[in-house]
Amino acid sequence: MANEEDDPIIQEIDVFLARSLLEKLYLFQYPIRPASMTYDDVTHLSAKIKPKQQKVELEMAIDTLNPNYCRSKGEQIALNVDGTCTDETSTYSSKLMDKQTFCSSQAASNVSRYAAAVYKKGELHLTPLHGILQLRPSFTYLDKADAKHREREAANEGGDSSQDEAEDDVKQITVRFSRPETEQARQRRVQSYEFLQKRQAEEHWVHLHYYGLKDSRSEHERQYLFSQGHGLAENTELIKSPSEYLMMLMPPSVEEENDKPMAPSNVLSMAQLRTLPLADQIKILMKNVKVMPFANLMSLLGSGTDSTAVLRCVQQVALLVQGNWVVKSDVLYPKDTSSPYSGVPAEVLCRGRDFVMWKFTQDRWVVRKEVAAVTKLCPEDVKDFLEHMSVARINKGWEFMLPYDEDFVKKHPDIVQRQQMLWMGIQAKLEKVYNLLKDHLTPKKQETQSAHPLVVSGEQRVNMAKAKVQQNYGQLEKEHQRQKAELKSNDTAAKTDVPSIRIKEEPVGAEEPMDTSVFEGLNNGLVNGLHSTEGPTDPVNGHLPGGCLDRVAQELKAFVSSTFRKQFVLTLSELKRLFNLHLASLPPGHTLFSGISDKMLQDMVLDTGCRQILVPFPPQTAASPDELKVYALWEAGDIYDQHRQVLLEIFSRNYRVRRNVIQSQLSQECGEDLNKQEVDRVLKDCCVSYGGMWYLKGTVLS
Repeated sequence: MANEEDDPIIQEIDVFLARSLLEKLYLFQYPIRPASMTYDDVTHLSAKIKPKQQKVELEMAIDTLNPNYCRSKGEQIALNVDGTCTDETSTYSSKLMDKQTFCSSQAASNVSRYAAAVYKKGELHLTPLHGILQLRPSFTYLDKADAKHREREAANEGGDSSQDEAEDDVKQITVRFSRPETEQARQRRVQSYEFLQKRQAEEHWVHLHYYGLKDSRSEHERQYLFSQGHGLAENTELIKSPSEYLMMLMPPSVEEENDKPMAPSNVLSMAQLRTLPLADQIKILMKNVKVMPFANLMSLLGSGTDSTAVLRCVQQVALLVQGNWVVKSDVLYPKDTSSPYSGVPAEVLCRGRDFVMWKFTQDRWVVRKEVAAVTKLCPEDVKDFLEHMSVARINKGWEFMLPYDEDFVKKHPDIVQRQQMLWMGIQAKLEKVYNLLKDHLTPKKQETQSAHPLVVSGEQRVNMAKAKVQQNYGQLEKEHQRQKAELKSNDTAAKTDVPSIRIKEEPVGAEEPMDTSVFEGLNNGLVNGLHSTEGPTDPVNGHLPGGCLDRVAQELKAFVSSTFRKQFVLTLSELKRLFNLHLASLPPGHTLFSGISDKMLQDMVLDTGCRQILVPFPPQTAASPDELKVYALWEAGDIYDQHRQVLLEIFSRNYRVRRNVIQSQLSQECGEDLNKQEVDRVLKDCCVSYGGMWYLKGTVLS
């Protein structure tokens, strides 16, 4: 209190905030000059600025009549820079260094704490500064003098040599083509010093006009340093409560937070994990654990978690292998990443890891050399795949790390069946990419396996199958008699329902159900964790139960029609793959799960207006029979129907055709000259280009 009494308040000054020059006011700091010379006395010849970089160049005249000016030194500098001849490009036209260039640099990166103040009539007017620039002499004229010197030396050396010697002086050059730039390389290039310098050099200079201190324009602009309105509405920033003012003077200390991951990665904090959405929790757990039984996953998610929601989420980030959930490859290897060992892209890694997972759906054992031979990946990548889901056994190979989860398979047969469909789609892709042989598709028998189905012998399996057949026979017979009685009571209904109960007379192979399960050669009937005896009930004699035929036909027709309207041309193999993926997306218990045969699918294709195209494939082709059957939509109802039909006729006589042949044939058959866009549209609908030739979709044989 005593100190405050000794230091009384002498005067109170009103403070105003001027906004007229906001984001336009710069403070220039010039080099120190003699006190007798002010910068107002210096003649400014020119000024220019780069606004984005806040870079300024000023050109000022030098007083050559000043006694402190060394005239001989000025003449020498001008001679070194411009030489003996003077023209428009000369830096010093008077043959004397009579001007000097100043270049700016930022004095402070954060100027929000600085302002220009003007005191007038008991009022203090503040204008925030937009930048503080320090002006320093620029010596670019010395670089120009060095360039002139090098040119003179080169000219002298060139004059000594004869024309013949110049012609004989031939140097070999090497032409190199740059590789496609990756995203990481592009980011490094953008952040490099050379790139930043180039970007700064590309910005154009904006020339400015200099006005002296006593100029009328300067006086006019100086008025903007005063607040235009003294009302409270114009200066709300300066009206603060005591607590707010104290907070502005002494802001709370902000602790620098380290970069924390958005979600736990290496070490999981269960408290933090459970604050995330359920889908994110499952994704993080599967990404870290890699392989997990469903029961363990439920225990980690905590009590009260809905198992149905967990099943729905886990299928988005994991696949079912031997009743256990294994994280998907694209979760571990996101797009635009690469292998830390070999540098191969994520797409190739995902295919290789999917092959390893698929092998474990067939058998509990996988041989590392076999995987490396098929995928053509480096040993480190293959070992990384295997360590995710298996354990190495000496002299045996790699065994799947978890036992077969029979409890989950029994409780959730619909999930298991859907996963089978997904694996069939993955298998079709792998067969096409890796050209898998029968040796790879057939699981190898191991002498010792720890899977649960090993307990059941072959004789026991036969007895169990016979018992189940006898158990179901009575039920089937009763159902047959009931339908037969209904048919007798209603003649009209009989005509519709008789095909549903007629005993099939054609050979079994003629209407064999379409392959919608993983290979039957699995050990002990193990199909991706599902025993074949526990699968869904097959149709009776290859026909659907009464009342379901119409619904199944409608669903199948809708799928075939929509698929061909998108693709136009499909092989039977590709159509079956798309159908299996369609089945995997359907809810459990859908009518299409009752069983669709290959013959039924092909008949439906022909019924929807499609035709089979007999493509003359090369002899001794290694393609499967399904890949040799090509179907095309004959009439889509648009203006390109005739063009597509002519194109399909061409491919019924040729396996591959050049574009000019196709275009001339289309023009000849359609009687009009087609432009490039129309031909491209027809080719895009039905064909693919490979090696300069055009093929029907799906008929390119590797």
